[in-house]
Amino acid sequence: MPHAEESVAPPGTTRLWDLPPRGPVALALHGGAGGRIEELGAELREAFEAGLAAAYRAGKAVLEEGGSALDAVCACVARLEDDPLFNAGRGAALTIDGVAEHDAAVMDGSGAAGAVAASRHARNPVLAARSVLEEGPHVFLVAPSAELVAGWGLQTADQEYFVTEARVAQLGRIRSLRLTGPRHGTVGAVARDALGHVAAATSTGGMAGQAGGRIGDTPLVGAGTYARDDSVAVSCTGEGEAFIRGVVSHDIAARVRYLNCDVAQAVTSTIAEELTARGASGGLVAVSADGRVVVAHNSPTMFAAFEQDGRLVLLT
Repeated sequence: MPHAEESVAPPGTTRLWDLPPRGPVALALHGGAGGRIEELGAELREAFEAGLAAAYRAGKAVLEEGGSALDAVCACVARLEDDPLFNAGRGAALTIDGVAEHDAAVMDGSGAAGAVAASRHARNPVLAARSVLEEGPHVFLVAPSAELVAGWGLQTADQEYFVTEARVAQLGRIRSLRLTGPRHGTVGAVARDALGHVAAATSTGGMAGQAGGRIGDTPLVGAGTYARDDSVAVSCTGEGEAFIRGVVSHDIAARVRYLNCDVAQAVTSTIAEELTARGASGGLVAVSADGRVVVAHNSPTMFAAFEQDGRLVLLT
């Protein structure tokens, strides 16, 4: 049975899980960092846990069947995009105009990457990002058309699919200055496969009530998403502008590569210097080249799933 644990970090501190390698494969995912998601109801905690567990198992099944790290992280994130409780895909946060605009990125340890921003038509934005990686010479596309998405062989969806009553109500509170919860959130995953390759994938609806066209850190390679086989794969969540300014995921990888830091040390140093010291908050999941998993956040809470001592741990 999964073990549920509250992921509360005292103000000004970083909470960290540093998990040694356990076998040839490794996986961790997050479902967003911030405060308690009051606008979706505290009574839904079990539903959040179920969503995290289902996404983790989807990715783990890929790895156990010999699939690639990229396949695994995409499976995790696509499952979270389909769950309306999380800020990605269906149920994503809305812009101030009431529109769902999605950002997503994928990167594997070879250096191949793909990203989309302000996506309005792809049912699973993470799969659109993967199609950018696989289908052409580009890395980053903004506002891919429905025709382009369909041409990749992916499912498209109308805005009615993405917009939920909970997000409409949240936007109403923002518009009337009566917001009662965090305005951001992101989902993502990192993995190491049996061949020793790593990958990261991240997807988000951005900040609730953001201006149309605002892009956060999620689709920016080196900010919210990064992977290198010789060092680490990282997926981030939190205050996007701070992650962009600090180039957080790349900074972690650079500390591992150039300073010979272990992953936990690299993560805590980067969070301290690029987030906490600048008054920003968030979290991340990371997996090293040897399969070590690190989960960390300096935000009040973070949703995440990972294995510890042979059992699935769910943070809410």
